[in-house]
Amino acid sequence: MLNFEEDPHLADLLPSEQRERLCRLLGELGGGAVAVSEQARTDAEPLELNLETLGWLYGDLSPQRRQAAARLLEAILLQVAKYRLAANLHHDTTEASYAELQSRNRALLASRMRYKALAEQLQARVKAQVSLVEQAQRQLYESARLRAVGQLAAGVAHEINNPLGFISSNLRVAADYLNELAAKLRGDPLAGQLLEDFRALLEESLDGSQRIARIVADLKTFANIDQADFVPCDLNALLTSTCHLLRAENPRAHNLQLELGELPRLAGYPAKLSQAFYNVLDNAAKALGENGQIRVSSRNTGEALEICIEDNGCGIADAIKTQVFDPFFTTRDVGAGSGLGLCVARDILAAHQGEILLDSQVGRGTRVTLRFAPH
Repeated sequence: MLNFEEDPHLADLLPSEQRERLCRLLGELGGGAVAVSEQARTDAEPLELNLETLGWLYGDLSPQRRQAAARLLEAILLQVAKYRLAANLHHDTTEASYAELQSRNRALLASRMRYKALAEQLQARVKAQVSLVEQAQRQLYESARLRAVGQLAAGVAHEINNPLGFISSNLRVAADYLNELAAKLRGDPLAGQLLEDFRALLEESLDGSQRIARIVADLKTFANIDQADFVPCDLNALLTSTCHLLRAENPRAHNLQLELGELPRLAGYPAKLSQAFYNVLDNAAKALGENGQIRVSSRNTGEALEICIEDNGCGIADAIKTQVFDPFFTTRDVGAGSGLGLCVARDILAAHQGEILLDSQVGRGTRVTLRFAPH
């Protein structure tokens, strides 16, 4: 499409083929040959458009007919010019509208991308806030649980240790009295047999009281009683105490083997570390069958302190391995588990710059590795 911002030329309005055809028709009307030239001629009639001379019409016509033919051709050129001008204006208007639509479309796309980015940012923030809320809920839940255990342990330690002290003392005094009786009744076979049975009863009772004292001590260690929050921790001692508590609570955990290597102390929270150990051990015990075994080992690899808890229980299906660390996910019956054990253990490990690794096969058992970076 030509742009007629300047005055057009004859060739712009009438291409050569159309010009020859028009001249032939004018010649037939006038009764002679007609031609048009863009060069000035003395025997030609000028062709004007908008006060500009575009060309000259000449031929073997009479002056009157040549002039009439020129005026007719000027009228045709005028209509062609008007058509071209209207077409040009329409084209310019259409292009301007299209350009404006493109500009608006680009603006809408940019706005859409901004809103999409904003929506993604908001979604990420909401997800992060939900994660923080869930983590805070878990921490509050476990903190309340630990406080309850600590208060219970404190009460148990106070209420049991006092009577346990005079029971143990009385048993030792009774053993001394028994020795005196045995010396005075020497020579009486029946009395000697009774005294031996009585001595065995006293020894069993004393052994039972010592066992109770050890359980109370393990419970105090587990609950972090009389200890600061952040202290150098003996991981093997915490692990041993937790295993003792697990044996006392779960009958399936009696077949538990401890293979502890030498570990340096780790700065951390004893109660939380004990909770992490207990959660993993409790899961292992509940996964055992009749002849189930749990093996607990610890070692220092130089790069990390590792505690490995293995069982030969039912194992974990591949379909749910990625979900076992999710909050409140559990495969146990309603009321049999909170679904927070491994999730809380993972959070506790993360708080100590550690990690928890899981390897399990259905029907063969599970191995959970707790890794801590040495300080």
